[in-house]
Amino acid sequence: MDNLEDLKIVAEQWWKQGIEFVQQIPPPQLYTAIGVLLLATIWLLSIRLFRRTKSNTVLLCGLSGSGKTTLFFQLRDGSSHQGAVTSMEPNEGSFVLHNENNTKKGKVKPVHLVDVPGHSRLRSKLEEYLPRAAAVVFVVDALEFLPNIRAASEYLYDILTNASVVKNKIPVLLCCNKTDKVTAHTKEFIRKQMEKEIEKLRVSRSAISTADIANDFTLGIEGEVFSFSHCQNKVTVAEASGLTGETDQVQAFIREHVKP
Repeated sequence: MDNLEDLKIVAEQWWKQGIEFVQQIPPPQLYTAIGVLLLATIWLLSIRLFRRTKSNTVLLCGLSGSGKTTLFFQLRDGSSHQGAVTSMEPNEGSFVLHNENNTKKGKVKPVHLVDVPGHSRLRSKLEEYLPRAAAVVFVVDALEFLPNIRAASEYLYDILTNASVVKNKIPVLLCCNKTDKVTAHTKEFIRKQMEKEIEKLRVSRSAISTADIANDFTLGIEGEVFSFSHCQNKVTVAEASGLTGETDQVQAFIREHVKP
C-alpha cells in the first residue's frame, strides 16, 4: 500500500508540473503544437486503415472472344459455361476460387473478380475499376492470336500506360487462353510477338504530338527495344484453358496478389 501511495503522490506532482508547463506556453504556440499532433495522428490512422483495406479486386480484360467469361465461371464455380455469349455488361462477384473450396481449410479471403467487356465501345468501364484493382489478367486467344495481334497489343498498351496501373504498379498477367487446342500458339511465341507489336506502337505514338496522345505514360526504356521487363509494374505470362478448367497458373497469380 505504501508503494501505491508513493506512486500516487509522484504522479500528482508530475501532473501539476505538466499543467504549469503548459500554462507557460503562449497560446499561439500551444495551438500550433496541438494542431500538428492531431494531423500526425490522423495521418498515422489513415496509413493503418489503408493497409487493412488492401484491394481484393482482380480484373479480367481482353478482346471479345478471348474467353474471359469462360475463365470467370471456371474460377467461380468450375463450369465452362459454354452457352455464354459476348458480355455487354461486366460479370462480377466476390467468392473463394473454385479449387480452394476443396483444398483450403478455414477462412479464405474472397476475390472480387470482374470480367470487363472486351468490345471497344465498352472498354470505358475498365477505367471505373482500374484505380482499385489489385491485379489485372489480360486474356489473349492463343488459337486466333495472329489475326488479332494488333488489336490485342493496342489494348494491352493502353492498360500498361494507364496512370493507375503505372502509379500503383498494378501487376499484369498475360494469360494465353485456349492452349488446350493443338494449333494454339505457345506463351513464349505470344510474348515475343506482342513485345514486337508494342515496340511498333511505341515508335509510332512517340512520333505524334503529346497533345494527341490519350495515354498517361510512355512505355519502355529509351534507346532499347521494348520488353515487358521494362515496365514499371510486373508483367508475367501464363497459359490456361477456360474450356477444360486448366486455370492453375491464373489462380496462383491471383492468390499472389490477393492473399488468402
